[in-house]
Amino acid sequence: MSKKITIGMAIVLMLLAILLTFQLTYVALNNKYQAELDEITRGQDIFSKLAAVDQLYRSLYIGEIDDDELMDAILRGYVYGTGDKYAYYLNQEQFAEMMADNRGEMQGIGVYVIYQNDAIEIINVMPESPALEAGLEPGDMIVYVGGESVAELGYNTALSRLQGEAGTNASFTVARNGELIDYTITRGYVNEISVMSHVYEADPTIGIIKILSFDLGTPGQFKEACQTLMEGGVTRFVFDVRYNPGGDLTAIVEVLDYLLPEGPIVRIVDAAGKEEVYSSDANAIDLPMCVLINENTASAAELFSSALQDYDKAELVGKTTYGKGTVQTILRLADNTGLGISYRMYNPPFSDNYEGIGVHPDYDVDMDKSLANKNIYKITDEEDTQLQKAIAVLNEIGK
Repeated sequence: MSKKITIGMAIVLMLLAILLTFQLTYVALNNKYQAELDEITRGQDIFSKLAAVDQLYRSLYIGEIDDDELMDAILRGYVYGTGDKYAYYLNQEQFAEMMADNRGEMQGIGVYVIYQNDAIEIINVMPESPALEAGLEPGDMIVYVGGESVAELGYNTALSRLQGEAGTNASFTVARNGELIDYTITRGYVNEISVMSHVYEADPTIGIIKILSFDLGTPGQFKEACQTLMEGGVTRFVFDVRYNPGGDLTAIVEVLDYLLPEGPIVRIVDAAGKEEVYSSDANAIDLPMCVLINENTASAAELFSSALQDYDKAELVGKTTYGKGTVQTILRLADNTGLGISYRMYNPPFSDNYEGIGVHPDYDVDMDKSLANKNIYKITDEEDTQLQKAIAVLNEIGK
């Protein structure tokens, strides 16, 4: 039998319930704000200690302090101390250079080079560049820079003298077919090449596309390379992302959208666990594909490889990749310096994140040991054991 309670008792019980709810809410909010207060206090302790060290140095140090260099060093030290292994601080000059690189822009004469036989060999000339206009060619050997021998200067010193701002001049001497040719070229702005392509000589149905990085110019260059090769009779592709360090998220999404059918391209998760999905439309290239990967394939290049693998669009050949599955945001600070912070994880369309693990090839293939000391750009298609395996896989799939 139930007992009736008086109105007075009901009011008392209601007030007790309200009081208990208030107390629980107070405890929860108090804990939340206390945690935030503790965090602020820890931050104040750090800067108080830094201020004390700064005061001691300014009063006792016998040398001179460069405030700009000091600030740069402090910020780099702070970033290093966070444990974020992909984070970085950039001074004004470095930040400006990085932003230009992301846009696919650079200043100079417009050549890709390697060090070869005590000279600087030109392996490619960029389109619409001062070098192309001046008549430089792949295979040209730069033997003197500013009248001094490259062999005596050393590669890095000679290269730095070739580089410079747009509007300035670069003077050097090229050896070509036994002849020495002097050049003085005015440096300019050039569009960086991030995609190189050619037809496999032994089988013109196979197109080989090497993606050097993923910057904002990559999607256009990649699509143009694919289209040109297909119009020339290519019906199968080998995409080479060995030594590709990654790059811009927008660029990799656009490249994969060109290759993948309708569905997810990448699943991005932030610190709070919120997921954002970038998706592909139904248009796709439906041709046999292989992707070449190695230990230096990283970040966006790993997403490129894993996404094609997830959709069974391509077989991966080579070695397990670097293992970088995080996204960094690049923030412009008030004084036009820059800060890169790891702030999201990016997952392939269907498989797990590969941070610290890497993307595993379908065919684990080493490069021939005899090529260990040979520049990657000097290795021929016939010598390239990983490429040869990829071609064999394509032949097994069928033409």
